[in-house]
Order: sequence, then structure tokens, then C-alpha cells
Amino acid sequence: MRLLLTGGAGYVGSACLRYLLENGHDPIAYDNLLEGNREAVPDAAKRLVEGDIADVDRLTDALKRHQAEAVMHFAALASVPDSIADPEAYYRVNVAGTKSVLDAMRAAGTLKILFSSTAATYGFHGEMPLRETSAQTPETPYGTTKLVAEWLIKDYARAYGMGYTLLRYFNASGADPSGEFGEDRRHESHLIPLVFQAALGRRPKVTIFGSDYPTRDGTCVRDYVHTTDLAQAHRLAVESLEPGMGRAYNLGSGTGATVLEVLRACEQAAGRPIPHDFAPRRPGDPGVLVASPDRIVGDLGWAPRYSDVETIVRTAWAWHQRRPHGYSE
Repeated sequence: MRLLLTGGAGYVGSACLRYLLENGHDPIAYDNLLEGNREAVPDAAKRLVEGDIADVDRLTDALKRHQAEAVMHFAALASVPDSIADPEAYYRVNVAGTKSVLDAMRAAGTLKILFSSTAATYGFHGEMPLRETSAQTPETPYGTTKLVAEWLIKDYARAYGMGYTLLRYFNASGADPSGEFGEDRRHESHLIPLVFQAALGRRPKVTIFGSDYPTRDGTCVRDYVHTTDLAQAHRLAVESLEPGMGRAYNLGSGTGATVLEVLRACEQAAGRPIPHDFAPRRPGDPGVLVASPDRIVGDLGWAPRYSDVETIVRTAWAWHQRRPHGYSE
């Protein structure tokens, strides 16, 4: 299939692009490179279109030139604390930006979209693990803007004959098993790269927010899913998507690890203690956040291979050792 990936030079988007290439598809990335990396896109001269999702005309032209059969929409802002501090930016990029993507798709006649959504669209005080039928009552601007984007997609699909799949990620993590590609974001907020930056002396320590949660060691529990497993899910979803179809799937491992358990796994991978301290809880951080992936396993046969914490951490450490300063080296 000919596919266009908004945010396709970003951490998850580029992992999906490379996986699609390896499995016989013809993807291109559409990215403004504010957070993405040209080096993460193989044959970037051919496969990367620089542009902003707010530029409907340029995006429409890219869709038409590539004769895209479907869009994978990754481009977004994705930090809970930042969304609380600056909600305007999140509504502009995550909501208005998604509308721009949908308008470009209509203009180009592209009728299928996969949307990179998030567990943050759910409420965090219900029963765990979260299922696709769990209440969507987001508690942060990030989650709210992603949920509004889901509503936009559903409304456009209903009115204009589009097909969609909403993929609600839990904690995307890990690096390409080859060690060639990994996480390199300008404004890093994910736990595992922050821990390894501390291990490599790029920051003095890693801060753990909250030590008094009602969990087995007092720190937050999260569900970590490897980017290669996310990419497999995107491939399965796009290959089975048709206009008029509407689906939603959780993407997680089905198990959770505490922040301290992740830290200890990182220390084991690095072979040394990693400096850390504790700070009060952050607003918007739930104590436990774990997915049930049963629906996508049953419907599409998704079979995660890399999403135990030890494997995730090993792949991330191999990347950070090889490229401690990311793609800029």
C-alpha cells in the first residue's frame, strides 16, 4: 500500500515507517522536523516531505503526489505536564491539526486513516486494566485534545465515507532491535531515555515523581509497549481497514511495571547504579495505568514480541550506548 505518515520522522512514526518498508509497503513521512529526525527516515530524499500539518494545501499535494491509499496520523504534542502549562498549543496542534489532516484527505480522495491516540483519553479512577469500553473521561488537556481528535475522525468518517482505526497507545518505549534507530526527542519526557541520560552523565540524575502511590513500591505503574510491536499493530490495522469501517484498539502489553522496577532494569542493563531522587507527585499522573489488549489480539492476531520490560530496556540501552547524543552525532 502507498501510505503517508504525518509525524513520520518522529519516534513512533519512523519506527512504523521502517517496519512498513520492511514488510512490502510504500510509506512516506510528512514531518516539520521540530521533534522528528531526518536520519530516522531511510532514503529521506525520497521518503520525507517537510511540511506542517496546518498547511492543508501542502499536505493535500503530498497525498496526491504519492497517491496515498491511507494516512497514519502520528503528528501531535504529547506531554501531560506541558499540556497543563500550555493548553492552547495542544488544542492548536492536536485538534486543529487533526482537522487539517482530515480536510487534506477529503481534498485528495484518501478515505482511510489510522490515528495515534492515547490511554490518556480514559479516566484513571476506574477498573484496571483499561478496555476499549472503559469510560473516556480525560483528566488532562493532552487527553482531552486527543479525545476531541477521535470525535473529529468519527464525525468525518460518518459524513464523508471514511474508514478509521483509533490506536490508543500506553507507554511507547524501546529502540530498534538493530541498535540503529531509537528515541531522540528535543524535549524528552519519557522515563527510560531520561534514566539512560543520567547513566551516561548527560544529566546529573533522574527524578521520580511520587513515592506514596498505593502500588507495590509506592511509585507509578505503567504499561510499556515496544515501538516494534506498535509498528506490527499499525501494519495489521491498515491492511485490514476499509472505507466505512470504524474501530478502536488499546496497544499495551497487558502488564505493568513500577518506575522503580524500570530504574532497576536500567541499572542491570547499564551494569551500574543510576543517580536518582524523589519529588512530589505531578498533576495529572495516575497511580496505575495498564491496558487490556485483548480486542486487537482477538481481531487482528497482534502478537507483541518485545514488550517485556527487560527486553525494552536492553534495546533502549543498546541505542543510547551507540548514540549517546542521538542522531546529532
